[in-house]
Amino acid sequence: MTHKVTLIPGDGIGPEVAEAARKVVDASGVKIEWDVVEAGAAVIEEYGTPLPEYVLESIKKNKIALKGPVTTPVGKGFKSVNVTLRQTLNLYANIRPTKTFEGVKSRYDNIDLVIFRENTEDLYAGVEHMVSEDIAESIKIISKKASDRIVRAAFEYAREHNRKKVTAVHKANIMKLSDGLFLKCARSIAEEYKDIEFEDVIVDAMSMKLVIEPEKYDVLVMPNLYGDILSDMAAGLVGGLGMLPGANIGEDGAVFESAHGSAPDIAGQNKANPSAIILSAVMMLQHIGESDAAEKIEKALAKVIKEGKHVTVDLGGTAGTSEFTEAIINEIKNS
Repeated sequence: MTHKVTLIPGDGIGPEVAEAARKVVDASGVKIEWDVVEAGAAVIEEYGTPLPEYVLESIKKNKIALKGPVTTPVGKGFKSVNVTLRQTLNLYANIRPTKTFEGVKSRYDNIDLVIFRENTEDLYAGVEHMVSEDIAESIKIISKKASDRIVRAAFEYAREHNRKKVTAVHKANIMKLSDGLFLKCARSIAEEYKDIEFEDVIVDAMSMKLVIEPEKYDVLVMPNLYGDILSDMAAGLVGGLGMLPGANIGEDGAVFESAHGSAPDIAGQNKANPSAIILSAVMMLQHIGESDAAEKIEKALAKVIKEGKHVTVDLGGTAGTSEFTEAIINEIKNS
């Protein structure tokens, strides 16, 4: 079976790591018809936006996309392409598996947790304005519908992947209405999954607990902003954002992307670590039913990292992106 997949190279290091992921997926034997579409800084001058309509149309048609990082201006300029994609396509569940790989320098061992982040609302809904010249206001939006579906997605994932516990993260002690609603929804949905342990933890306490005893956590579910912050923090527990994949999943489509940014300072220098987007491609293959190929790729990546002979500088080696990629492909072919 041939799968049609939208490939968005992105900008900065995006084209390099996206190409690495494409080569690795192709080497696994899965038949992919790649629909390559451009987004990001390179298309702004021509289209007046970093996210042209043809990109959205491609994803709507194919239902599946693999995306390289795209630069988001800080404090000015265009709205984040990532946020726009998630909201426009209603990709309500951001899923970020966080696990240790032998050979990656980390203070911890045996971490294997998954963060479910609600993707469409909270402060990221973009409802903000200037009250006066000196005061800016953002409105936090939490709805029962969005809270119910992200919590249910977390529990369904836990059940499907034999996970034992779901932890809801919130700040309902202070934001009693907004986070209070999220917590109420989480507790209600948990009643439907008696086979899975449930707990709730205040977000600041969760930050401490993840640093002290991250191995005790399994599946975490939370509103948008907390998910953004804690998933990056969790990445720091396992070696950094270079090892953190991600999926944005909705009812009518899914976009898979690494959690790190576009790193323009090393773009085009063959220095980028493609592990995160390769692991995102692993998630994509699992999503489309190609689990054997997904497992083959992840094992090959893990072996190359463990051996340490052909890894990038951030992983303690001297290899370039292309050499690292070829080493993974060779492992796949020899498996």
